[in-house]
Amino acid sequence: MTNQPMAVSSVLAPDYLMSCLGGQYELGLWTQCAYWLRGLNDTYRVQTDKGSYILRIYRQEIGKKEAVYEMELLGQLEELLAGSEASIARPVRKADGTRYSVIAAPEGERIAVLFEYVEGVENRLQDEESCYTFGKSAARLHLAMDQARLELPRWELDTEFLVEESLQRVIRHIGEEHPAETFLREYADALKEKVASAAAAGLDWGICHGDMHGNNNAVEISGRYTHFDFEWSAPGWRAYDLAQVRNRKRQSAEYKEQLWQALLAGYRSVRSFSEKDEQAVELFVLVRRFWIMSLDVLFVPTQSGALDYGEDWLNDFLEEFRSAGLVQHAPQT
Repeated sequence: MTNQPMAVSSVLAPDYLMSCLGGQYELGLWTQCAYWLRGLNDTYRVQTDKGSYILRIYRQEIGKKEAVYEMELLGQLEELLAGSEASIARPVRKADGTRYSVIAAPEGERIAVLFEYVEGVENRLQDEESCYTFGKSAARLHLAMDQARLELPRWELDTEFLVEESLQRVIRHIGEEHPAETFLREYADALKEKVASAAAAGLDWGICHGDMHGNNNAVEISGRYTHFDFEWSAPGWRAYDLAQVRNRKRQSAEYKEQLWQALLAGYRSVRSFSEKDEQAVELFVLVRRFWIMSLDVLFVPTQSGALDYGEDWLNDFLEEFRSAGLVQHAPQT
């Protein structure tokens, strides 16, 4: 008999989820639960007597503390955004008034949250009108987050979280003896130094969405965006939040700048965004990419496997980071 876990990341059977959760909500009979999407978390589409819903089964690393923060934030945002240009996908309260459940899985306990199903389309932000409207929606979201009051523990989207922890994760993956280790440390130090300098000049800080890339975390209905995927929400620099949209890869390079300016104009029609914040966006694009690299590594053991995250993957990132010009001498691997 071994004490080792039998799994690191399981896909839970729809019938099991219906059995565990169906009786916890006042939604009538659950008639269908279909596995919908494999991502960082598992998503199911649920049909009940009262309509359609989205069930999210969070990965095992997301515990009660993280769930409590996200649910409290969403509860406050639901009220603060009422009647505005922005809205959120609302978690459904259970019969006991709470918004999340803890269920058993082979790898350990996992958090389950049922959300209202949001009709709409994923707007790819390919025209100025869409970008302007998304900018207004992002600003409304930040305004509401300014008013939210959360006295709960949470990490911060600072350089310790975004850069230093990312560096350590990548180094563990490639090994301290790897030829790229020195360059990655120097690059991370340069990022931290530049962010510290920008922040000292005064940057907008507050609760952020944390993953506001404008792809699969918002849907649009008649010019109004509904935002979801708040698991990375935490206090941070608002320039970092907008940098995620700035770095969208689905926009044509030819029109990328004018689309970005349209988004900024929409944002500034609702909420201020200083020149210093705007100047910091490109820096936070680099920070975001460094964090994305570490996100790849984070899920190697549980979801993606190591095959696609070897030397070719590493060299692509190294080439990208060298082109930023923050480190003058970069050893080749």
